[in-house]
Amino acid sequence: MLRISEADNFGAIDADADELLRECFQSHPAYIAARDNKKFLILGRKGSGKTAIFKRFLTDRNPYEFAYGHSFDDYPWQHHDLQAQTGVPEERRYFHSWKYLTLMGLAKILLNVDQSQPWSDDSFDAVQALEDFVVDSYGSRDPDVRQLFSPSKELRFKGTLKIPYFEFSGERVRIKDLPPHIQEVNRVIQEHVLRALNPDHSYYICFDQLDLGFTKEDVAYSHRLIGLILAARDLFLAARNKGKKLNIVVFLRDDIYQDLQFEDKNKITENFSELVAWSEFGDGLSLKMLMESRFSRVLGDADDLHVPWDSVFDETREMPSRQSKYKHICDRTFLRPRDIIKFCNEILRQYKAPLFDAGSQFDNQVVHEARSGYSDYLLNELDDEIAKHVPKYKEYLEVLKEIGSVHFPLEDFANSFERRESLAGIDPVSALGQLFEFSIVGYLKPGGRGGGSEYVWRYRDPRARFNTSAEVFRVHPGFKEALDLLSRQIS
Repeated sequence: MLRISEADNFGAIDADADELLRECFQSHPAYIAARDNKKFLILGRKGSGKTAIFKRFLTDRNPYEFAYGHSFDDYPWQHHDLQAQTGVPEERRYFHSWKYLTLMGLAKILLNVDQSQPWSDDSFDAVQALEDFVVDSYGSRDPDVRQLFSPSKELRFKGTLKIPYFEFSGERVRIKDLPPHIQEVNRVIQEHVLRALNPDHSYYICFDQLDLGFTKEDVAYSHRLIGLILAARDLFLAARNKGKKLNIVVFLRDDIYQDLQFEDKNKITENFSELVAWSEFGDGLSLKMLMESRFSRVLGDADDLHVPWDSVFDETREMPSRQSKYKHICDRTFLRPRDIIKFCNEILRQYKAPLFDAGSQFDNQVVHEARSGYSDYLLNELDDEIAKHVPKYKEYLEVLKEIGSVHFPLEDFANSFERRESLAGIDPVSALGQLFEFSIVGYLKPGGRGGGSEYVWRYRDPRARFNTSAEVFRVHPGFKEALDLLSRQIS
């Protein structure tokens, strides 16, 4: 094992910047469920690892697996939104535009990447029809997806890809005139795509970064997401019924998904969704396993390829709270990879600072010194996640600062809350409910038949709901330093 001081970091908190991601990827059950065509909807908190799974699909090199990814940081939504259908239920307004976009992604794979095509006589005709349509309509076998719904484009149909029952002028239809006809267009394209897919190969169309620009108040955005989920399910099941291995993998924040309301949501949740979640301990994937893979990659050498947690952290001495260092760190995270990576990087930074004599391992002092920088990070992370949903959340945090304690009764929060003119007209209990939804606070659940009381946290149980009758609350330990709180207990 190399000396800890030789390490620069243990990775980045952002999957796009994490140079260790590929080598240290952990095969989470959510990844396996999507890869094996069992689930198509992958849910999780921001930072839980959804984008890491997305990138794994796109970067895996396998001659029998093909993936195309949509990441919408520069996508022309104004063009896509013009394809909204009228005269249909609102939740299905974008159903067919998403299906068309997905089918075009599959066509790009079939025409440009899958070297087995055509794999049969039947697929020969299907691939040829798709090529004629794509080239005649977009001028290329590999069109830019950002141009698929460009109003200047004109779709051209001929040969086996003719649309029955419709007479277009010269077998053409302008993109701006597509919505009334898109259902029939999709039906014919889908038929050809499914015929062309090689049953011995696996195909994935992946959608990530769907939370960019999302706000609860934007009804059209919600309808857009619902349309994607329904279109993904439709194609997922259609391919399964044809014996083809196709998955339309949708990565979405679980808090956004909870806000969506549409028919069959419960069926999709129960049958086709998987949560990206990490544990502290147990037989499944844990945060300790994740960090050990990174320690091994950064600090391992020819004599010691595997570097366990206890080789990096001195666990012979407990923290002042009588916790192991690992438990102490986990309690200050949302059980997300990015959190523990950041905490360990901050510990490494403090370890290398010339403030005290560092031993051969991370000790209590260096963990304690790292808490302030980590807490600032967690608060900054919160701003990205909550600001659009709870516009006055910073004022709610000021109430917590005024209380000054990690633990507090409802009465203290309500009194401080009601003294602020800027919060007039807002129910303090409602505000606490919003803070609970983002795991800033948890509430004390009195013990029942099974024994002692416990705090309920949303990040630990996505199904947990706020108890409006709760009387005692606790701020998440990760915010303690950033909010300058004390740890006194409620008497």
